[in-house]
Amino acid sequence: MAARSSLTRNQLWVLEKLEAAGAPLSAYTLLDQLREKGFRAPLQVYRALDALVKEGLVHRLESLNAFVACAEPHDHSHSMTTFAICDTCGQVAELCDHDVSHRLEDWVRSTGFAPKHAVIEFRGICESCRNKAA
Repeated sequence: MAARSSLTRNQLWVLEKLEAAGAPLSAYTLLDQLREKGFRAPLQVYRALDALVKEGLVHRLESLNAFVACAEPHDHSHSMTTFAICDTCGQVAELCDHDVSHRLEDWVRSTGFAPKHAVIEFRGICESCRNKAA
């Protein structure tokens, strides 16, 4: 994982917005929030996001086409990340279990498939929202 001191100014601003957000943010939402910092084009945001994803500081949520800051420091050398996304409040929980990842990767490889990247997303309702509804 990259040190914050090695990030560019734009990367740092994007990361700070994602860390402060209570929910995933799209690139265009980030652009709107960063206009005061001089961001004018989506490409500025996408470049920063691409670098942050490569460094393991940010994750892309495929089903939402949105981004979240990495929830906790862990080894990103594995190719699988799992998320639980609340459909009510938008809260995202990042789950990392090396045993489960390795078992799924072994199973996929046993089929002859050569995986490069995997994201598993569970969609549903978080405990807090379930308790509010009860």
